[in-house]
Amino acid sequence: MGQRYRRIGRSASAFTSRARVRPSIRGIIMSTIRRFAPRILLVDDDPNLLVLLADQLRADGFEVQTSRDGDEALRRLRSGWPDLLIVDMMMPRMDGLTLAREVKALADLPIIVLSAIDTADSKADLLEEVAEDYVTKPYHYPELRARITRVLRRLGDKVPRRALELGPDLVLELHRRTATVRGALIQLTPTESRLLYALAANLDKTVTTEVLLDRGWADTEDADPSYVWVTMRRLRQKLEPDPNHPVHLVTVRGIGYRLVPVGNGAAGVDSDEAGPGGGGGVTDGAAT
Repeated sequence: MGQRYRRIGRSASAFTSRARVRPSIRGIIMSTIRRFAPRILLVDDDPNLLVLLADQLRADGFEVQTSRDGDEALRRLRSGWPDLLIVDMMMPRMDGLTLAREVKALADLPIIVLSAIDTADSKADLLEEVAEDYVTKPYHYPELRARITRVLRRLGDKVPRRALELGPDLVLELHRRTATVRGALIQLTPTESRLLYALAANLDKTVTTEVLLDRGWADTEDADPSYVWVTMRRLRQKLEPDPNHPVHLVTVRGIGYRLVPVGNGAAGVDSDEAGPGGGGGVTDGAAT
């Protein structure tokens, strides 16, 4: 995605730099670029980082707004939602975790944490609770840009309705990371939400395990299909009337999974988190 916008930006820049281009044409071109550029809200209390990173992102075709703390970020969000939030953890008045929790309570806005905190436990906790990715300061811009592009891929998973009714007993509200199961409200983790987004965007069609692995763990070293199998098992335990005989999260053996509305004639199979070998012994202890 980032490469596409950079190509557009370079072409427009070359075109509009010609002396004979009329101002009205330049305005049309630049407004078109702005309309399709991904919007990023960058939140950090370091003014030098804000200026530098914002300039780098704008040069790559992103539309960027900046905030010095969580309170200012929330005020900006009231006037319009970006496509992505990049947030520092250690800030005055409102820290990054508090901001991320408040944002996630309102909508499933993708969040990348950019922080000097470099402990494995902190990263794991944030990735499980609120963040799509975690980048440690000092950042390497090409790596950060690549991670931004990967997170924004999820925007291509277009779910047609904010509330997706899969049957009388199951309604998904993925923008809030919740499901209503037989009248009870169930919270979804960011990883579960990412997998369901990919499945819901291809409702009643098979999504391969490889695609789901990329959606859920694109930046995890040594990620393997067992991560998908374990997370699907957890989703079945949360969403299915009988997790061992699923009717919504259906396995297509050897390929992947389908998200099926009740009434389409699709029948579930026994859960197969053991994978291609049929045995496997995968447990809920695998990473998610």
